[in-house]
Amino acid sequence: MADKKKPLSRHVLILSLSLNIGLILRLLYVDENWEAERGIHAAFCMEDNHQQTGGASKLEIYSQVIGKMKSVSSSISPSYDTRMQVENRDRIVNLDHGDPTMYQSFWEQMGDKTTVVINGWNFISYFSDAKNLCWFVEPDFVRAVVRLHKLVGNAITQGRHIVVGTGSSQLYQAAIYALSPNESPDPMSVVSAAPYYSSYPLMTDFLKSGLHKWAGDAQNFSKSGPYIELVTTPNNPDGSTRGAVVNRNEGLLVHDYAYFWPQYTPISFVADEELMLFTVSKSTGHAGTRIGWAVVKDEEVARKMTKYIELNTIGVSKESQIRAAKILNVVADTYDELGNPKEDAFFEHGYRIMTKRWNQLREAVKRNNLFSLPKFSSSFCNFSHRKYEANPAFAWLKCEGDIEDCEKFMREHKILTRGGKHFGFSTKYVRISMLDLDANFDLFTERLSRIRQ
Repeated sequence: MADKKKPLSRHVLILSLSLNIGLILRLLYVDENWEAERGIHAAFCMEDNHQQTGGASKLEIYSQVIGKMKSVSSSISPSYDTRMQVENRDRIVNLDHGDPTMYQSFWEQMGDKTTVVINGWNFISYFSDAKNLCWFVEPDFVRAVVRLHKLVGNAITQGRHIVVGTGSSQLYQAAIYALSPNESPDPMSVVSAAPYYSSYPLMTDFLKSGLHKWAGDAQNFSKSGPYIELVTTPNNPDGSTRGAVVNRNEGLLVHDYAYFWPQYTPISFVADEELMLFTVSKSTGHAGTRIGWAVVKDEEVARKMTKYIELNTIGVSKESQIRAAKILNVVADTYDELGNPKEDAFFEHGYRIMTKRWNQLREAVKRNNLFSLPKFSSSFCNFSHRKYEANPAFAWLKCEGDIEDCEKFMREHKILTRGGKHFGFSTKYVRISMLDLDANFDLFTERLSRIRQ
């Protein structure tokens, strides 16, 4: 009885395998799968003949089936490639947001080096360091921030207050809150030279606070009295190196250094400003961690920023801070004690990708006369010890000729960008993210090179 069950179970197994493989091939290749199924069924018929003659084992039969599958797959791959080309032709490429997914491949290669294990009983309390002015900042995070700045040499941290926030967006709001006088009859004017970061006006006026109000382009600002000027360098969206524009005694400055890292620009000086903003999202690519930090000279300003975050979110996620600290330390670990890059050096990796992408984009733009890009001068990087041009995180693309609405023009070619009007500038310009996945960026440059008016 047991001997009769063995052939039956074997037939059931082979039948099940045949049906599943046939279904998968049908779903993948639709009309082209007939030859595949014929080959597979022929292979399974071999099993019956071998049973009768005491031939091949199930493993041998399975190997022959897989061989048939590979042969069929190879024979139909040209049709599959053609279909993918059609799908890519119709696919919308969204480069409106600065989502830094470009870094995903690097962190996948790092494996479990950034793995953090958090037990259920960890981080129960609101408090991280009750003795610290910013009582919710994790000491490990502060140490990691100081270590990375010391390695790169892009900012002074000694004798400064480190305030952590849920991304640099929250820190920006905390900064203008801290710098705005509480008892002033008029709201504090907030300005930035155009083209400016498109979210500055929205974040400044979002709560319609009586403390501050967006006052537009710093280059056109003439109102007397105190003001806050936002200085972003390298600038978002055009990648230029910026300094203050208004330059009056009553002015208070906030320096946004989100992109002041060696993969984007040469580190030619050490930033030492009153209030400086940084973020994990653009420095390492971990936008989803939602962590940023401010380096603040004035204790009272740091205290007010801390109070804002306390009232806004009662602190900042400790889990995110611990993860960010781990990531920043891993970045620092890819360099030796003298600052020399190891084989897997993070900033070297980022620099290579950004250089390649900018070269690729410039080549695509050369293939027609519809677009132009800004030019950047070379400067020496004190961190990487070489001279190179900036490789900004965004491309500030101009539509030439009679194309007045560049964002609309690009959208007609299924490329989503952010138009110049959002940055207080001409509609002939668009901002394009350089930080997307390789497949999307490659499709974008290929499509851009083929555009004809």
